[in-house]
Amino acid sequence: MTRIRITAAGLVFTAEPVAEAPATLAAFRQLLPYRQKLIHVRWSGEAVWVPLGDFQLGVGFENHTSHPSVGDVLFYPGGYSETELLIAYGGCSFASKMGPLAGNHFLRITEGRAQLPQLGRLVLWHGAQDVLFEAIDDPAPTP
Repeated sequence: MTRIRITAAGLVFTAEPVAEAPATLAAFRQLLPYRQKLIHVRWSGEAVWVPLGDFQLGVGFENHTSHPSVGDVLFYPGGYSETELLIAYGGCSFASKMGPLAGNHFLRITEGRAQLPQLGRLVLWHGAQDVLFEAIDDPAPTP
């Protein structure tokens, strides 16, 4: 399974795929490398997000949650609110002005997690930050 490198505000993270969201993961991989801007969440607590408006990834709900853990990356396919990506860096209850939302948990940050609060503070106090998602080639298995 391909890992994903996330580079944001000069910080580097590595995310592992979450097996319970295969359709979301497969569709997202087709976008890589993927560049956007991160902003701080408005309603959800300690998280940053990429607002995607009417963008459609072509997936529905799978492995969705309203309460991501630190380092969880969610994709919300739209419906009650706009489509978005969300990265939790602390306590988070995923919501919008329309109420609670649930996003597909498809990636889990496993390396660089200690830097997540720093990322959150940078985005909160210094505004939108560039983010890049790119595939990391896994080494070939040893025979």
